[in-house]
Amino acid sequence: MAQPSILEITDKKILIDAYRLMFTSKTMSELFNEYKTTCIFVHANSRGHEAIQLAVGMQLKKCDWASLYYRDDSILMGMGWQPYEIMLQQMAKKDDPFSGGRNYYCHPSYKGNDFPQMIHQSSATGMQAIPTTGIAQGIQYLEKQNLLQTAKENPLVICSLGDGSMTEGEVSEALQFAALKQLPIIYLVQDNDWGISVSGDEARTMNAYEYAAGFKGLKRVQVDGSNFLESWKVVEDAIDFVRISRKPILIHAKVPLLGHHTSGVRMEMYRTEEDIAEHRKRDPLPKLRNLLLELDIHDDEILEIEERTAKETREAFLRVLASHDPDPSTVELHEFAPTPITEEKGIREPEGVTEKTIMVDAALFAMDEILHDHPEAILYGQDVGRRLGGVFREAAMLAEKYGDHRVFNTAIQEAYLVGSTLGMSAVGAKPIVEIQFADYIWAGVNQLVSELSKSYYLTNGKWNCQSIIRIPIGAYGSGGPYHSGCIESSILAIKGIKVVYPSNAADMKGLMKAAFYDPNPVVMFEHKGLYWSKVKGTEAAKNINPSRDYIIPLSKARIFQHANEEKINNGESIVVITYGMGVHWSLNASKKYPGQIEILDLRTLYPYDWEAIETSVKKHNKVFVLTEEPIMNSFAQALAGRIGSELFKYLDAPVQLLGAKNLPAVPLNSGLEKAMLPNADKVGAVMEELLNW
Repeated sequence: MAQPSILEITDKKILIDAYRLMFTSKTMSELFNEYKTTCIFVHANSRGHEAIQLAVGMQLKKCDWASLYYRDDSILMGMGWQPYEIMLQQMAKKDDPFSGGRNYYCHPSYKGNDFPQMIHQSSATGMQAIPTTGIAQGIQYLEKQNLLQTAKENPLVICSLGDGSMTEGEVSEALQFAALKQLPIIYLVQDNDWGISVSGDEARTMNAYEYAAGFKGLKRVQVDGSNFLESWKVVEDAIDFVRISRKPILIHAKVPLLGHHTSGVRMEMYRTEEDIAEHRKRDPLPKLRNLLLELDIHDDEILEIEERTAKETREAFLRVLASHDPDPSTVELHEFAPTPITEEKGIREPEGVTEKTIMVDAALFAMDEILHDHPEAILYGQDVGRRLGGVFREAAMLAEKYGDHRVFNTAIQEAYLVGSTLGMSAVGAKPIVEIQFADYIWAGVNQLVSELSKSYYLTNGKWNCQSIIRIPIGAYGSGGPYHSGCIESSILAIKGIKVVYPSNAADMKGLMKAAFYDPNPVVMFEHKGLYWSKVKGTEAAKNINPSRDYIIPLSKARIFQHANEEKINNGESIVVITYGMGVHWSLNASKKYPGQIEILDLRTLYPYDWEAIETSVKKHNKVFVLTEEPIMNSFAQALAGRIGSELFKYLDAPVQLLGAKNLPAVPLNSGLEKAMLPNADKVGAVMEELLNW
């Protein structure tokens, strides 16, 4: 018996709905061109990509997750989003449901029960691949732990990309991890042969389908993305494959580009008339219209759909034009999600305990307690797994205790480590990752800047990122370049993240706990020279292990050493404002000046405790800001400048600064290292000068 043709089994309602939405996309594009002097914000449109996009959007379930890119308005309409809602974002209006007027066109984010979930979307092409793969990683983990509420529906993740982004290294990291861990994700690659004015043959030796062949375990398929029926079938099969097998697949869809790259970069600027004409031959809209006619849907009915759609879309557009802009007074909202940890709790020094703990063990104890109490917590990074437990033994025995599914090694993928935490956090996992040395954070900074730091703000408070990024930092005795650097100022320049830098074991544990419960991304710098207290003069980094419930709120400084009240009253005291190793240099140097030196340990570098700084400055009137970083353009220099500006009338002397020499790296030779870095003697010299002012 002959098999029925695809036309015989086609649902006409699906085709009619798809045509209506395709025509809506066309109308939107025309409206923005017609009103281009009014539409002052840059925008783009899915013209040419509609068939594959609608095939995806119309088949996703509410339990699914989607990360889109800036030309995916047809996927949104396929999901059920209305043109009015989409255009509110294109015009940066107050009622933009995705970002409240903060983000670009078609940078959707959604958290709710009516549509697939969508985390923050950035404009950095290809960068969404890692956070989105992190979503799939989180789904897989929570499913296996019976912690995923939607597990019965077999949710999947779709990551939409342009083919031009496939040359990005971070896309490779995402594909590698998805294939290695067999994650439930679809990578939809829309290939229109252009990356702004860069043609495909200029940018690559292979397309995404050919490229995907190199990732063992990643299924792949190609489709004519301008043919709606073919696209529907390929997407349907891909969704079924992922829902059932829980494995990844890549769809390479060839599509024409029928609109401008954006309203700011118009196609006639860089494309020939011949190229544009060739692409127009593959327009999916007339293809689908002809199919409707073949299925005996009358031309009058199609014309009625077109007229009604054009009218409704124009009315929606005019409503958007007339709608309100955001209130400027709200611009500072949603820098950080509110934290539940606002005061110090627990016992810092339990009675009856005399043995002191080194910093690395305090971190280990904190991690052990977190993993024990929270099955949603997971730790991963290079060398933290079972065999080694961290190059500093900071994760020793954790994999043995909690399993390789919760504590495991990754490849050298700093970008994946950082970016995946956004997706993991979104689904309800609580990721803790480690970058092995601060000198190697740079590969992960793109994700930190583009994705994590902006997520809560640009989604108008919908998607926070609860993650800890642990980074061993600092010199520890001839560690040499690439293993000794202090780079906190570069990270502090990134807004939307919190930065912690403990100087001792008790603070390490208390801050680690607070960082875990904080709903924002926290970078935790952990000084390698203090880990084991093997560096001379760092005995004070050891403490009695605090109680299990001990916790320190972030952004609260601590007076590590008090000055004598008599010395303060006589004007014979100074305050050293510092953190990390600076605390111990100050402590050792201060022995020559008993009772005269207060040491204020910032502990959190952002947001830092300005109230504590202000109090100490007003008390002592002489200030010394100390850091291990090179001074020029540093956090310490900026802090000293703020003190000098805002607290000038309380100062009896200029604010003094000391840090490393302004050199690009810490030399390997011990003598050169010593010459570059601060130490107790250098700190003591500054103290003496300031005391004698």
